[in-house]
Amino acid sequence: MVSPKNTGTLVAPEGAKHARILGVGGYRPERVVTNEEVCEFIDSSDQWIRERSGIITRRIANEQETVTFMAEAAARNAIENSGLELAQIDALLVATVTHPFQTPAAAPLIATNLGLNGIPAFDISAACAGYCYGISLANDMVRSGSARNVLVIGVEKLSDFTDKHDRGTAFIFADGAGAAIVGPSDTPGIGPTVWGSDGEQWATIQQRESWLDVRRSWTQESAQERTWPSIGMAGQSVFRWAVWGMAPVAQKALEAAGITADDLDAFIPHQANMRIIDAMIKQLKLPADIPVARDIAEQGNTSAASIPLATERMLREGEAPHGGLALQIGFGAGLAYAAQVVVLP
Repeated sequence: MVSPKNTGTLVAPEGAKHARILGVGGYRPERVVTNEEVCEFIDSSDQWIRERSGIITRRIANEQETVTFMAEAAARNAIENSGLELAQIDALLVATVTHPFQTPAAAPLIATNLGLNGIPAFDISAACAGYCYGISLANDMVRSGSARNVLVIGVEKLSDFTDKHDRGTAFIFADGAGAAIVGPSDTPGIGPTVWGSDGEQWATIQQRESWLDVRRSWTQESAQERTWPSIGMAGQSVFRWAVWGMAPVAQKALEAAGITADDLDAFIPHQANMRIIDAMIKQLKLPADIPVARDIAEQGNTSAASIPLATERMLREGEAPHGGLALQIGFGAGLAYAAQVVVLP
């Protein structure tokens, strides 16, 4: 039997007792696309799109507004609003599924472009739940002592992976970036996260072809038959899952935080569909006076960016109070989901 060389005790890092969101920021592409413009490529109408999704307009990025460009803009806005100096950020998490490189991740490049080269930086692939995943991880990092101030970015350029001729998705997806700074706090600022995944419905929202399929099509097919890996979605299945499955998750997040719906100052769900949002409000029995994010009407579905973008707007416009309690929940491809109650910065 081999004996250990020594019996010393490892030094463990000491983190903050609690963590909270110190500031949020956002970036919205300049171009506004109406339903009429979308309908130039699909058999639909402005009325149908509004009734089915609640979307009136969406933001679509131009060639210069890349994933990294938008992420950096949102990050600078969040850092400014947090009151911190750039040098105080010591970790970066980027939630995205539309960075156009399989590897390396977007996060190290974003960190370097921000002037933060050298800090730990990595991407999170949890689609529309990615931002809430990032907030949970950042909370744990601050409290465990592995970082003090963590920059969390949710960014998507879904237009790069949307088939404009697909009637089921062309009107839904959009582009943008939102960011938050998570740092130490004397009091609890981020409640327990209720999260999970349902791999049995893995194919419900997915890139239609794997990169191997794409390579095969480009080497074996004619130019007219070559594929591009756009995102497909079984809309009705996703709608049912979100309507009936996510309200219980949100309720568990409230209970885990030790509060009730009456204690909330804002409800900030992922901006997937206005009917899903209305159904969740009804199932949670939210009081009528609680502000609810409905940014999907003018922003479209920006996946990982939707919750921080909505949070930034609600605070900037005075719709939600600084220091108030907000329930946020993200859900989407995976199928992945996460919810937590946070104190707004």
